[in-house]
Amino acid sequence: MVGITNKIIVAEMRRQQQLSQSIVDGQTAISSGVTLTKPSQDVLSWVQLSEVGRSQAQQAAWQDNVKYGTTRASNAEANLNEINNLLVQAQELMTNARNGSLNDTSRAAFVEKMSTLRTTVNELLNQKDYQGTSVFDDGQSVLVPVSRGLNLSVAGTRQEVSEGIDVNGTAMSIDAIFQQSITALQTGTDTDVAAALKGVQAAQGHITVEQAKQGVRADRLETVGNRLTEVDINLKERQGALESTDLQEVISRVQSQLLQLEAAQSAFARINKQTLFDLIN
Repeated sequence: MVGITNKIIVAEMRRQQQLSQSIVDGQTAISSGVTLTKPSQDVLSWVQLSEVGRSQAQQAAWQDNVKYGTTRASNAEANLNEINNLLVQAQELMTNARNGSLNDTSRAAFVEKMSTLRTTVNELLNQKDYQGTSVFDDGQSVLVPVSRGLNLSVAGTRQEVSEGIDVNGTAMSIDAIFQQSITALQTGTDTDVAAALKGVQAAQGHITVEQAKQGVRADRLETVGNRLTEVDINLKERQGALESTDLQEVISRVQSQLLQLEAAQSAFARINKQTLFDLIN
């Protein structure tokens, strides 16, 4: 009889402990706003929540890649804009050189100015960012993964930007065009200067096209970034629906459990005051 009584008492103590823990869990859910904290609470929801977590991790990686790509695209766009401005200056210089008033002093000044423009353009073409990454890729554009099955080119290559410029049917590089201009300024003949001016104009037109292409790359990155943001919002909403606390339901349950625990503890206290003979009788 004593053994049976002990078993009943132990079972009741365990039940009250479980009830107390459930109350604590409910109070924590109310204060934190999160109900689902372990698989045993809702296995199906826990599995779905884990899948949401994995998707969020992948989304975060893609968003980081988009940010990286956007930074590189912005650097490339800025350098192209600057190169375009320098080529406009080169056109003005070559146009001024055709006024027929060049002397040795002015010719030397024009050559020095053109040489400075050439050096600056080459620096912009070969520039690297603070991490040592080239603004323009070499040979082949680096593709950045930004979504499942989607890899984007975020910057053009140095060769695309500076080479293959059609000048009267001849493919030339920007550097070769600058060299042609410098040579024309040194000789001072109008025919040479006029031919060199056409080369500079072709280079500037080529850079304008490259600016447009870079703008398309930036637009694609922005579009993908916006889509990833929308997906991330949807995942957060799904996460909230799975783990967030239904305050009305949880508060009601905790209040009910508090009453149960209070009644159980009161009954348990009365039983413990009884003697063994009281229990036998």
